[in-house]
Amino acid sequence: MYIWELPQWPDWQFDMLRLAGALADTRHVQGRLIGRMEALGFPLQDQAELSTLTQDVIKSSEIEGEQLNAEQVRSSLARRLGVEIGALAPVDRHVDGVVEMMLDATRQYAQPLTKERLFAWHGALFPTGRSGLTVVRVAQWRDDAAGPMQVVSGAFGHEKVHYQAPPAACLDAEMDSFLVWFNTEDSGIDPVLKAGLAHLWFVTLHPFEDGNGRIARAIGDMALARSEGTNRRFYSLSARIRYNRSGYYRMLEQTQKGGLDITRWLDWFLKTLGQALQQAEITLAQVLIKARFWEQCKTRSLNQRQIMLLNRLLDGFEGKLTSSKWAKLANCSQDTALRDITQLLEYGLLRRSEAAGRSTGYELILIGE
Repeated sequence: MYIWELPQWPDWQFDMLRLAGALADTRHVQGRLIGRMEALGFPLQDQAELSTLTQDVIKSSEIEGEQLNAEQVRSSLARRLGVEIGALAPVDRHVDGVVEMMLDATRQYAQPLTKERLFAWHGALFPTGRSGLTVVRVAQWRDDAAGPMQVVSGAFGHEKVHYQAPPAACLDAEMDSFLVWFNTEDSGIDPVLKAGLAHLWFVTLHPFEDGNGRIARAIGDMALARSEGTNRRFYSLSARIRYNRSGYYRMLEQTQKGGLDITRWLDWFLKTLGQALQQAEITLAQVLIKARFWEQCKTRSLNQRQIMLLNRLLDGFEGKLTSSKWAKLANCSQDTALRDITQLLEYGLLRRSEAAGRSTGYELILIGE
């Protein structure tokens, strides 16, 4: 039996004594991180949030096997957050939709979560009404016309059913119960644990034909924002889930086929959240490195191409940056790319890479090197 088939559903149970230590540790690190970020000042907070949300949007989609263009995500977020990053990349409306959903969940965290709001998120995820080549029922609950909603893996003819969701006929009542619980401020559960339970509850109902995982994680982020009382996001839970995607799916499957005692799920959620908070320390360090780098550039005259490519390098450019790649990324000629690079070499912001190869590569010079 799945948990939604149990007679006591959805009378969730968990052992607070077993979770108390992990919850206290998580709350401590959570508060310390928020305090450190708020002490940075608004410009650095903006950069930290932009970096975090870019990672969050990309990794949440990767969990579902979808690859988003990082520059498009970053540009879409920068435009909406009002953060200056130089030239903005053209953005596909699908990327814009994912970004809009995430920002609505976290920036408007205090607003009630309603059926209409969930439908708007779903519509933003699927602006063309399709998921790949498949037509999707957009902004409405699934109808199970093609059979019960199942989570399946494996090749055709050798499929393995990992989970089957409640019948579509139950969804109106089930989602009403979930939304009333989620919007009740004093629900008798710590707000951080509520985020973990909300994630599990929503993905167990699986109310949409597609996009349930991404929306469940957005709901979890919304609940975490409520637990902190801030609409600024400085850590990415989705990035940590993506890091251990197989463990995430395995824990979901075990929980959804178990009883209504979800202590193990909440313990896993707290540990994963703790890892996300620790990872945020690395994000903070990277933001400070970027801030110091741009401080040393204040007296230099840089064009938009140079600013864009330097930002790419600061964000962790993959592979070797050559003049040919510069020309392609900046949409300029090879001669213009070489002039841009030569000027940065003279400024002491770039140097030739020592790595051997068929063409010359270039890398950043950071303060202290």
